[in-house]
Amino acid sequence: MAREKSGRADPARTLALLWRTGEGPTRGPKQGLTVDRIVQAAVEIADADGLGALSMRAVAERLGVGTMSLYTYVPGKAELLHVMFDAVLGESALPDPAGLDWRAALERHARADHALAKRHPWVVQLWGPGLLLMGPRLTARADAALRTVADVGLTEAEMAHVVGLVDAYVRGITQVAVDADRDAVSSGVGYEDWWAESTPYLERLIQPARFPTLTRVWASGTYEEAPDAGFEFGLRLVLDGIETLIHSRQPAAGPAPQG
Repeated sequence: MAREKSGRADPARTLALLWRTGEGPTRGPKQGLTVDRIVQAAVEIADADGLGALSMRAVAERLGVGTMSLYTYVPGKAELLHVMFDAVLGESALPDPAGLDWRAALERHARADHALAKRHPWVVQLWGPGLLLMGPRLTARADAALRTVADVGLTEAEMAHVVGLVDAYVRGITQVAVDADRDAVSSGVGYEDWWAESTPYLERLIQPARFPTLTRVWASGTYEEAPDAGFEFGLRLVLDGIETLIHSRQPAAGPAPQG
């Protein structure tokens, strides 16, 4: 039995698959398979059980075909992950600066990405500047995000860093929520139930006299909220910082003309 391919994706094969520049399968039996069907099955597995449950064999079983038949369409799991990621990006509308100022456009962009990652929690494991290759949807998304800050006085490097900052914030806070949901599933105890069960013990150990500030914040109920409850608050702070940068690039108004 052939060993399942894993590890780093082959750039040439992955990009050909992402952009559909290859000629398609030329060998093996015709079984009604397509790259899109394979990707859809893989996404369904990852949505239900996480990337740990994803394998070429699992995808083949879901489709009711032999594992080897998949390799005539997709080189291996590493390449499949790239295509899965690019495919789900197509669910979110691109950030369109038309009719919006840069801030409103970036807000919409961040909220769409946050919602996407909540629908597909495995996305946060792939999202990032690492070895992810630029598929058509990721490329369009990157270009559209950069256009939201293209005419506000920033350098090209600053434009890239601003978009990267917003993306990093969304990934970070979504990862916290995804981890909490995963822990709840694996333990069988929901986030709110865990706090309700733990609080009586913690209150005996964490004394206000020793930890006054933590106790005050804890008593407010903040820590009992959903892990990403502060998403909008944090996004506002990030955008406030970007706004300060943009204002610093704009020339100061000169004295009013004399009448």
